[in-house]
Amino acid sequence: MRRATFEVIEDDGSFYGRIPVLEGVWANAAKLEDCRAELEQVLEEWLLLRLSERLSIPEIDGIDLTVRQEMA
Repeated sequence: MRRATFEVIEDDGSFYGRIPVLEGVWANAAKLEDCRAELEQVLEEWLLLRLSERLSIPEIDGIDLTVRQEMA
């Protein structure tokens, strides 16, 4: 979440948050606190999906969540 960016949408005053390095991880809400909470939920769901499907996840701050197949 340290990589998250937030901005105010001029049309309606709502907040838009995203994590630029993670494509598709974004949220929109009327209040900043709600936008942050929604973004955390989206991030969690995004990570769970990527891990369960063994899809790539970008390394962030030296953290590598790549699932490796075990050799028997």
